[in-house]
Amino acid sequence: MNSRQTSRSRAGRPDRSASAEKSPLAPEHLAQRPLEVPPAGEIPEIPVRSPTRHPFLYRKRLGTFDRRGRHGDLVRLVLQDGEPFGYGLFNPRSEITVRLLTTQPDPPGESWWRERIADAVAFRRDVLKLDEQTNAYRLVHAEGDGLPGVVVDRLGDVLSVEVFSLAGFQRVDALLKLLTAAAGVEDYVVRCGPQTLDQEGFSAEPFGSSGLRPTSIIEEQGVRFRIDHQAGHKTGFFCDQRDNRRRLSELTSGRTVLDACCYTGGFALYAAVRGEAAEVTGVDLDESAIETAKGNANLNQAKMRFVHADAFAYLRDMLRNERRYGVIVLDPPKFIRNREEHETGRQKYFDLNRLAMQLVEPGGWLLTCTCSGLLPVREFQQTVAAAVPPGRTARIVDRTGAAADHPIAANCLETEYLQALWVRLD
Repeated sequence: MNSRQTSRSRAGRPDRSASAEKSPLAPEHLAQRPLEVPPAGEIPEIPVRSPTRHPFLYRKRLGTFDRRGRHGDLVRLVLQDGEPFGYGLFNPRSEITVRLLTTQPDPPGESWWRERIADAVAFRRDVLKLDEQTNAYRLVHAEGDGLPGVVVDRLGDVLSVEVFSLAGFQRVDALLKLLTAAAGVEDYVVRCGPQTLDQEGFSAEPFGSSGLRPTSIIEEQGVRFRIDHQAGHKTGFFCDQRDNRRRLSELTSGRTVLDACCYTGGFALYAAVRGEAAEVTGVDLDESAIETAKGNANLNQAKMRFVHADAFAYLRDMLRNERRYGVIVLDPPKFIRNREEHETGRQKYFDLNRLAMQLVEPGGWLLTCTCSGLLPVREFQQTVAAAVPPGRTARIVDRTGAAADHPIAANCLETEYLQALWVRLD
């Protein structure tokens, strides 16, 4: 759902070959739609053969499609005996054929969407009180906020929207009117998720508001970052690691720190600015990300080093040079994007962790992360444990995940995608 599919590592670059074989839906299918409910007689009806409260209804769970149903339609769901089941958004081209919105008897209109957006905003502001810590946070977390197929980050005075479903894209203009009003901002940028062509059958270019500036500066717990709204990956900034960045900075005082997949410098900057590390190095294969990271260091008047290199190759070079670090961070891109990549992806996690552990000095720390939702928690722990080099001992001291503004839906546990293990090496 909310994965880091970026070009930050050679092993993690997106494979566009599968998507390239699919023809995208015709432009007329991308026309914007209102949030109002169509007249009752015009809502297509689809039977549910295998009911579930999960927000994803796959093709195999559904009966014969109503011929009136069009790509992106609001549909009424009924059980085999005709009993009402709820309402969802329909895409016959996707394996997630219906994204369930509600099981209530009334169809979800504009007021339904407004209430859910208002609830999501209030949760961040009134419950989590994030405005006291930062001006950058996840405002809407798709299924985690009952709004499937759409994520929204507030990045300063800009809303960064990433759409994962065709129906979500068709309604993005109407949603933006509600979102900007609820958040109290005017500007926005909209991107499609990295696999919408392969998974949803459509593609669209990013677009933004007329007043959108190319970059914004955000502040997170005293650390400043410049956000590139045109070239940034995903929504432009990884708000999900906020709490982990802060916690890491508590371990770095006087230590040498290596952020091996640093992107625009998140963990590295926290170690230098808040953590008072003796030496900080950030490494990434994405050259533009490295340039942004260098700019972020200057923005914070932080003395640190950034290297444009592949993480695997850099770790091997440091091993040959007999370098050691007090703290190493591994936050690589998504190595497992589908079930076919499971074994090769798991092997990449093993290799990366084995290399890094050999570079951690005795008594040092490894923070190792995965955003591959298809890798179970237990299996990631087993992979990291197996990567401990011969002759060394390690303790997994804690396991954390995404910050609280990325809530896990009880009916969609896949919304827990980020795992972080805190490993102490002796």
